[in-house]
Amino acid sequence: MDALPAAWDAAIEAFLASARVEKGLSRNSLSAYRSDTVRLASWATLQGKTAPADLTQQDLSAYMAQLHHDGLDLRSMARHRSSFRQLFRFLRRENLILVDPTLLIQAPRPARRLPEPISVAGVEALLAAPDLTTPLGLRDAAMMELMYSAGLRVTELVTLPLNAVHLEGGFLRVRGKGNKERLVPVGQRALELVGLYLAERGGAERRVDALFLSRLGTAMTRQNFWERILHYSKMAGITGGVHPHQLRHSFATHLLQHGADLRAVQAMLGHADISTTQIYTHVARERLKRIHADFHPRGQ
Repeated sequence: MDALPAAWDAAIEAFLASARVEKGLSRNSLSAYRSDTVRLASWATLQGKTAPADLTQQDLSAYMAQLHHDGLDLRSMARHRSSFRQLFRFLRRENLILVDPTLLIQAPRPARRLPEPISVAGVEALLAAPDLTTPLGLRDAAMMELMYSAGLRVTELVTLPLNAVHLEGGFLRVRGKGNKERLVPVGQRALELVGLYLAERGGAERRVDALFLSRLGTAMTRQNFWERILHYSKMAGITGGVHPHQLRHSFATHLLQHGADLRAVQAMLGHADISTTQIYTHVARERLKRIHADFHPRGQ
């Protein structure tokens, strides 16, 4: 498009002049503002929006989707969003538009990076590392086994009340994010270790309603557990150590690798929205690809 409609051209030039005088922006910054806002104005004009006041929040969301379709990465999209937000803030401040359509436009969020899961063999080595003949080793083994068995967040683990584990029923009552409660099945080995730990612990420090206690009889902390799991990861020969969240991630990954349903994993993880659990869909896809390759007549 050779020339912008007069309303767009005047708005952009006024915005750039203000940015140059009031903010003292560099030539490169002004050039980026001009490029980004002209690109928006050109797209808007093709949609029949010949003035900034014509654009709505829905239009700007559609424009962001177009930028994504055009192949812009998240960093570039965030820069464009910042540019047109500055433009519309200026126009609203100068009463050149009545409503700022950018107020509810969210920044594009980068894809969540998952930690590397620990292999099944790595988890086995980690869980076998504590010395079960000592009270602290028994406690640590019970904590790690329970975290992996139930897919707990570290905060959920260290804040479990004394009656959280139902040994006879084989399940755990967890209070997670948003104070929401969920019931999670627990493996037999975890139940055995928790039972042994409770028998060893006896009636110690009843003033603290916490399942797992520190050496001093206080509730375990996130930092304390992190230090313990790092210690055992070194004993198990796991390169780089282990972050507590990797046990939760490994729980979900191993379930899906062995055929678990994504909705069931969602319930056990305590995700309110399936979209959060869908960060694991690549695991399910890889499993389906392996099944296809192994069993379809033309899979190889």
